[in-house]
Amino acid sequence: MTRPKILIIYTGGTIGMIEDPTTHALRPFDFSHLIENVPKVKMLDYSIDNYQFKNPIDSSNMNFEHWRDIASIIERNYNLYDGFVVLHGTDTMAYTASALTFMLENLDKPVIITGSQLPIGEVRTDGEENLITALQIAASRRPDGRSTVREVAILFEDYLWRGCRATKRSADNFNAFQSNNYPALAHVGLDIDYDYEALAHKETTGSLKVNYGMDPNVIELTLNPGLNASFLNHALNAPGLKGVILRSYGAGNAPDTEWFNKALSEAIERGIVILNVTQCVHGPVRAGRYLAGEKLLDMGVISGHDITFEAAITKMMHLFGQNIPIEEVRQKLTRPMAGEMTIR
Repeated sequence: MTRPKILIIYTGGTIGMIEDPTTHALRPFDFSHLIENVPKVKMLDYSIDNYQFKNPIDSSNMNFEHWRDIASIIERNYNLYDGFVVLHGTDTMAYTASALTFMLENLDKPVIITGSQLPIGEVRTDGEENLITALQIAASRRPDGRSTVREVAILFEDYLWRGCRATKRSADNFNAFQSNNYPALAHVGLDIDYDYEALAHKETTGSLKVNYGMDPNVIELTLNPGLNASFLNHALNAPGLKGVILRSYGAGNAPDTEWFNKALSEAIERGIVILNVTQCVHGPVRAGRYLAGEKLLDMGVISGHDITFEAAITKMMHLFGQNIPIEEVRQKLTRPMAGEMTIR
């Protein structure tokens, strides 16, 4: 086998930040300094290049235009490299991983997203280990020469997670991400132990196709006991609104009141798509388990099963961005497109 060729895409984030000597606030710094702080990278027998965002960003500023930029970099360099490592801030990492999963159709190479909780120049940084491990995973191949990982994934500390299944669970723990409804793709210890059953096995049906269309006219509506008719109707009548991620209680339940059901029914009649996603971190929506959830299903609210919120909202943005009929959007929301949910 030839030396693996890996492209590092540096978008910003804590991993590439340095403390301002005056304000002591963290700010991005040049990618070349990041490599200087990880001399072990040079010990890997890989051919490594890098692409740096012109203006590295804090991930709290990440939006769908940046997703397009990342996807474009991968598309332009797809045939030149064996794998890609995206360095990214943790706050919106799961959103980016989910978005890229839907945007990169027929992906047959690893896109490993990683970052850190501490800047890479810190003595106790987790950034060095995360970067090196991400590079090793991006370079890993099976005996037949194909990449071990052929999907978008998040590598953080001890685990490799499917990108559209992961969510940030901690603001200060090195194991900052978790996939509550799908097993880890790999466990990182003395060795990198892959779960070959969990890894994507879908055969690609052609060359890489990047779906750049992303429509942001989607909102989140989280149920709570204080929700009232005035707020609900105002939200559902927002100009340009196309879709709603309804974060329901428990197994997909919602208030069984006339004003609530009327507001949702009227929105659906106007062509607004509503996807039911549970607020619980573990377990799926079971729309027919309780009467309250069954009524949502009857009025046309779609069950999101065990999809994460990050995957739900980016999937809906992706589908609306393809300019397909509403009924096709609804149909595609009911079934997995890239391993983002399990239908039981």
